[in-house]
Amino acid sequence: MVESTSGGPGDGAAEVLDRPLPDGVRRRVVQIVSDGFGGLTVAELPAQLRQYARFAPNRRAKFAGNAMAAALETDPLFRQRIGEKFREAQPELSGALDSGSPPPAADPLDVAAAAYVLRPTDWVKLVTAAGEEAQRADAERVDEENRAELERLREELDRARELTRTDTERLRTELDSAKKEAESLHRKLRAALSDVKRGEAALRKAHAEMEATRSEGHSQLSAAESETRRLKARLGEAEAVLEATRRAAREGRSVEDMRVRLLLDTLLDATQGLRRELALPPVSVRPAETVDAVEPGRMTPKDIAARALSENDPAILDQLLALPQAHLVVDGYNVTKTGYPQMPLEKQRLRLLGQLSQLAAQTGAEVTCVFDGAELVAPVLLAPPRGVRVLFSKPGVTADELIRQLVRAEPPGRPVIVASTDREVADGVARAGARPVASAVLLKRLS
Repeated sequence: MVESTSGGPGDGAAEVLDRPLPDGVRRRVVQIVSDGFGGLTVAELPAQLRQYARFAPNRRAKFAGNAMAAALETDPLFRQRIGEKFREAQPELSGALDSGSPPPAADPLDVAAAAYVLRPTDWVKLVTAAGEEAQRADAERVDEENRAELERLREELDRARELTRTDTERLRTELDSAKKEAESLHRKLRAALSDVKRGEAALRKAHAEMEATRSEGHSQLSAAESETRRLKARLGEAEAVLEATRRAAREGRSVEDMRVRLLLDTLLDATQGLRRELALPPVSVRPAETVDAVEPGRMTPKDIAARALSENDPAILDQLLALPQAHLVVDGYNVTKTGYPQMPLEKQRLRLLGQLSQLAAQTGAEVTCVFDGAELVAPVLLAPPRGVRVLFSKPGVTADELIRQLVRAEPPGRPVIVASTDREVADGVARAGARPVASAVLLKRLS
């Protein structure tokens, strides 16, 4: 960086720097320009620096350093404006430089940078001295770093030598152990070779014995095949003789069967002719029925539980269900609303059906549970429990009518028990031959 000769006389502007500006001084100069840059208007800036007017000081020093250094060198007016900003920011240092006696305690780089910007008398000497001082400091720093690096390398060398000695001792120990192990393996190998040789001899002997055994087996196999062929021939002859014998037996028996069947048909025809000739009526009265005696009366489901039991005793239901082929028909909602009316209909159904399933399993009776379909708001998705038939009345048909249809569908004489408190239902099924039972009785039996 070479300074031009423009400027007033006696202000140091005519002095020329005959060597490049030291790096340390140049960085301080760029920082001074960057700090004073923000105090100038855009019009006061050189044209090449106006694009950096809005940059922050750090970004300006980073991206516009070269441009600012070049402008400071070539534009005396810009340098003068930066110098004025520096005098305002550093009046003491500026006054000392103007008087020709920089502060002894000041950083030489700061002094050189300020002298480069302000251009007092002998500023070249100040910059040159600062450069030499910086070089000496750099040389001392590099020398110190070199000494520290040398010391570090010496320590690493000592550690490497110690590690090498340790590794050498370890490797020697491992080598001795490997030699001993190799000698042991050699001995084992020689023993193994001896075993292999003995095994090969035994294998050759086994092969010879196997060949002899195989030859003997082939001979025995040939003899066995010859014997098998001979036995198959004799078996074929025996089967032919047996088939001929069976054929003869079948022919002889068929003749005898034909003669017996002919005789039986003759007897049957003679018997039927005799029955037609005598015009005998079919037998409808048995000899035992001609004996005069008193016959006991027939029992009905109505008479079963009428002996020594109350109508409200659950035991009466057990007696009825013990009858052969008994059928229990339950008026579902009549029973549930008698026993647990506070529960929702769905839970009423589930509870009753679960109890009826247990009753069907205990008694073996047929159980049918009838619910009124008129109270359903939607189709019921219900899996009937084991042993219980579940029915819902159709639209327009009550559960009472469906119960009466079930009772009428049963044959006369079959025990049918209907559990319902509805008086109309009880009277109707009683007239149809069924035995009504109160809902409370069923609930007692279920509980």
